Amino acid sequence: MKGSEAKMTGFMEGADKRFVIPVYQRKYDWKYDNCRQLYDDLKKIVLDGRSSHFFGSIVSAVVPNGSKIEYHIIDGQQRLTTISLLLLAIRNLIAQGKVTTTDGKLDEQISQRFLVSPWASEDDRIKLRPVKSDRDALAKLFGDEEDYDRSSNLTINYQFFYEMVAKEEIPVADLYAAIAKLEIISITLDQGDNAQFIFESLNSTGLALTEGDKIRNYVLMGLPAQNQTKYYDTYWTKIEKCTANDVSGFVRDYLSIKQQVTPTVSNVYQSFKSFSETVALPVDVLLTDLLRYARFFDKLLNCKSGLNEQKLDDCLYRLMRLGIVVTRPFLMEVLRLHQDSKVTTDDVLKIFLITENYLFRRNICEVPTNALNKIFLNLNKEIIRYDNTADNYVAKFIYALLSKKESGRFPDDEEFASALAEKQVYQMRGKYKAYLFERFENYGTIETKDVYTHLDNNVYTIEHIMPQHLTPAWTESLGANAAEIHEAWLHLLANLTLTGYNPNLSNNTFTEKRDAKDGGYKVSGLKMNQKIATKSTWGLPELKERNEEMVKLAMEIWACPETAFVPAEKEFDSCTLDDENYDLTGRDIARYSYLTTEQPVTSWTDMFEHVVKFLHQKDKSVLTSLAFSSKDNTELAAYVSSDESGLRSALKIDDNVYVEKNTSTAMKISILRRIFALYEADPMDLVFYLKDSESKKTSDASRYEIRRRYWEYALPIIQAQHVHRGTYSNCTPTTSNTESGFFGISGFNVSCIANYDNARIDFYLGSSDTKKNKDAFDLLYSHKDDIEEELGISIEWDRADTYKASWMCYVLNGVSITNEADWPRMAKFHAEWSDKICGAMLPYLQDVNSIRLQNIAGAFREWAMARSDVELNIAKCNRTYTRFTTPGMTAILPDLLDAPSGWNTDNHYFYEIINRNGKEAYIQFAISSKNITDEFRAICDKINEFYPAKMGKEEWLWRTLFRTSNISIPQDLSQDTISTSLDSCLAEMFAFEADLAEKMKV
Repeated sequence: MKGSEAKMTGFMEGADKRFVIPVYQRKYDWKYDNCRQLYDDLKKIVLDGRSSHFFGSIVSAVVPNGSKIEYHIIDGQQRLTTISLLLLAIRNLIAQGKVTTTDGKLDEQISQRFLVSPWASEDDRIKLRPVKSDRDALAKLFGDEEDYDRSSNLTINYQFFYEMVAKEEIPVADLYAAIAKLEIISITLDQGDNAQFIFESLNSTGLALTEGDKIRNYVLMGLPAQNQTKYYDTYWTKIEKCTANDVSGFVRDYLSIKQQVTPTVSNVYQSFKSFSETVALPVDVLLTDLLRYARFFDKLLNCKSGLNEQKLDDCLYRLMRLGIVVTRPFLMEVLRLHQDSKVTTDDVLKIFLITENYLFRRNICEVPTNALNKIFLNLNKEIIRYDNTADNYVAKFIYALLSKKESGRFPDDEEFASALAEKQVYQMRGKYKAYLFERFENYGTIETKDVYTHLDNNVYTIEHIMPQHLTPAWTESLGANAAEIHEAWLHLLANLTLTGYNPNLSNNTFTEKRDAKDGGYKVSGLKMNQKIATKSTWGLPELKERNEEMVKLAMEIWACPETAFVPAEKEFDSCTLDDENYDLTGRDIARYSYLTTEQPVTSWTDMFEHVVKFLHQKDKSVLTSLAFSSKDNTELAAYVSSDESGLRSALKIDDNVYVEKNTSTAMKISILRRIFALYEADPMDLVFYLKDSESKKTSDASRYEIRRRYWEYALPIIQAQHVHRGTYSNCTPTTSNTESGFFGISGFNVSCIANYDNARIDFYLGSSDTKKNKDAFDLLYSHKDDIEEELGISIEWDRADTYKASWMCYVLNGVSITNEADWPRMAKFHAEWSDKICGAMLPYLQDVNSIRLQNIAGAFREWAMARSDVELNIAKCNRTYTRFTTPGMTAILPDLLDAPSGWNTDNHYFYEIINRNGKEAYIQFAISSKNITDEFRAICDKINEFYPAKMGKEEWLWRTLFRTSNISIPQDLSQDTISTSLDSCLAEMFAFEADLAEKMKV
C-alpha cells in the first residue's frame, strides 16, 4: 500500500486513466448540503487567499487494462464524482458562452484533462465509470439538456453547480484555480493488500455508510473483479430489491434467525462479519441463503405470500399496518418451513392469524412490549424443541404462546374482554385504532370496505355518537347524570363508530345524526352503523348494550386459540433477567441460556457463578475496577471485593476478585441486573428455565388470593389518604400486584405496587401520545431538585426513550406481600407516598382550574367524612360529584341486594354535592330506576307526587327530586368556610328528608 499527498486535479489528470466505481459500491448519494459545503469551501479558498484545502482521501486499486489504467475506487467515489460534476458544469457553461473567462480554451482543457479521453471509442470516452444505475445519467450530462435524467442525484447536483457557477459570485477562472488547490491523500493498494480491512479503517469525510453498504462491500470486495459483477447482478441487486433497499434491517432479522441473538442496529455489520467468518461458507452459498430469506422478507414487506391465499395476504397487510417488526424473524422461518413442505398453507394462515390475535390482545390489555423481541426470537426453536420435529407445528405454536407468563402472556378472554370494555379507544395510537375499526367493519363479510385507505385520506373519520362537547339537548337527553355518563363513556368503544360525514354530524342530537339524509346512520353504507340506526335514543342503556355487543363480537374476531397439545415431557417455565415482576419465590432453576448457549445448573448460586465468570472473561476490567474501588457508595460495593475476608461467603471470580454468594435469589437477580448494566449487556438475553415445585402448583391461585386480600386491607387506607384528591375513588381490590389511581390527565396515573420483595410507587406517564409523555417527563425533570426537596427523598427517574411511556418511582425494600406482618407498613407506605408524590408532581402538570376543582372536591369529601350523620361513598365520587347516603333516606329507600343501580351499588339513591364550575355548589337528591322492584318503583312514584321531578317521563332512568340552595365557594378554599356552607345545605336537606318521611309515614 502506498500513500502520498496529491492535488485532486493531479490525481484525475491523464487521458489513459479510467476511474471505475466497483459494482459493490453504493449509488452516488451526496446531497445538496454536501455540495453546498464544497462550493462554500472553494469560495473561502478564493476569498481568503488560501494555498490549499484538504479534501479527504481516495483509496484505489490500480488495474492495468491494455492501454488504459483503471483505478478501482475503494473509497472516495462521492468526492471524485462531485468534483467531476462541478468541472463538467464549468465546461458546459463556458462552451455555451454563459460565463466569461480570459482563457478561451478553458472548456477544452477541462474536458480533455479531467473528463474525457478524446481519442477513445464513443462508449469509453468518459473517464469516470459509475455504478450501472448512475452510468446513463452521467453520460446524458455530456449531451443535450432535454435528455437529462432529472430523477438522478447526479443530475440534481450537477444542476446545483451549474446554477451557482452561472451566478459568477466568483470569477470562473478563480473557481477553477481553487479546485486545483484541493489536496487529497491518494492511497494506492498493492496486489496483496486487504482492501476490505483498509476500507474499514478509513475515517474520511463524506456520507457515512449504512450497515448494509458495509456488508455488501465486505461480501464482494474480496472477490476477483469478474466475480464481483457476476455476484452483484446474480444476488445482491435482487437482495436489495427484495428488501426495498433496507438491507441493514433485513440482515439484522437474518442474523436473529441464524444466531438466536438480535444485534443492535449499529452493530449489524460487525455481527454479520463475525457470523460469516464462523460459518465459513463459500460466498455464493452464503449469498444464495441470504437471497432465499430476502424473498421471505419481501413477502412480509409487500404483503404477497405467493401462496394463493387471499386471507393470508390480508393478514400480512394488517400486520404490516401495525408496524411491528420483531415478529419478522419468526414469520420468515414459518415461510421457510412452508417452502420446505414442513407446514401447509392452511398452517401458515393459522399461525399468522394467531400472531395477529396475540399482538392485538396484548395491546388492548397494555401488556409491556419489551418481551416480544425475545419471545419471537426463540419461538421457532422452542416449538421444534418439544419433540425435535416440525410435526403438529400449529398446535405446539399455540401451546407455546398460551404457556407464556407475566409480560409474555397471551391475555385470556376475561382479561381481554374487561380491558376492551374499559379501553379509551379514541385515545389509542393511530395504527391500532385504525386496525380495530377495520376489523369490526370487515370481519365476516366479503363486501369489505377499504377502511385503511379511507382513514388515511380522511374520507372516513372516527365518530363520537355522544359528542365530545355536550349541548343542552344532549345534557337533557342523558339525564341527571349527564356529566358523569359523558366523562365515563365518551372515548369508549361503545360510543365510537366510523363515518364519512363527521363534520355534518358534529354535535347534533342523536335523532338528527340517525335520520340525516346526508350521512345519517340510517343511510350509512357502513356495517357498524346498521344497529345504531335502529335506536330511538342514545344514553346509558344503549351504551351498555352496545358495549356488550362489541365485546362479544371481539371475542369472535380475536378468539382465544385452543390446543390439546401437551409436551410429552413437561417444558420448564421460563423468564428472563429483564422480567422484574416475575415471582421466583420457592422456584428452583433447571438451566439457563445466554446468547447462543444453554447450560444445565444445580442451583441459583451455580447459575450466578457461571454467568458472572462468563461476563468477567469478556472484559476483566469491569469487576476488577469495581473490586479495587475505594468508593463505597456504589450499589455493588457491598457485594464485590478484592478481599475475600470482606464478604460473608466469597465466590472467587478471579485473582483478587470476589463476589458475595450468600444472598437470596432475589438479591442474586438484582446483582446480576446491575452487573449487566455495567457490561451494557441486554438482560433479556439471559433466560432462566424453572423446575416445577409444590409452591408453583398452587402459586397462581395463592398469588391472586394474597393480592386480593392485601388490597382489601390496604385500599381503604390509600383511599382515605387521597380523599382530598379522589385519586383512588373508583378503585376496587384486584388480583393484580398493582392498583392505579387517576387524577384527570388522560394516560397518566400513580400506581401502588405490592411485590414479593418490595413495595413501590410509580408515577406513570403512559398516554398513547409518546411526545406528550416525554414532554411531561422533561417538564418534571427540569424541576427535579425542587420536587425531591419537597419530598425529602431521592426518587428514580426513567425517561425510557426506547418505550412510549416514562415513569418515576420510589421503592420500599425489605417487605413482602406474602408476609401479612408487613402489610401495615406497606399500606402506610403506599398511602402516604402515593399522596406525597402526587402532591409534588401534579402542580407542574395540571392547569390552575383543574387543581382548583380537584381541591374543591377534596374539601367536600373531607367535610362528608367528618360528619357522623352521612355515609360517604368514596368509590362513587369524582371531581364533579361527591356522593353520600343517610340513615333516614335509607329507611325510606332501602338497599336492593343483587340488583345494582345505575351507579352499580345496592343503594338506588344518592345525595350528590355538585361542583361544576368551581364557583358555586349545591346538594341534590337523585334516584336510579335500574333493576328496581315493583314495590320500590311504587315508593319512588309516591315520592314523585310530593316532590315532582322536572322530567316527568313514564319510563324514567334517573330522577332528581330535590336540590338545596347554592353556596358560594370561597376563592381561598377555606375548609372552615366550605364546611359551614355545606352544613347549611345539609340542614335544608334534612328538613326535606324529615318532611318526606312524615308524608310517607316512615
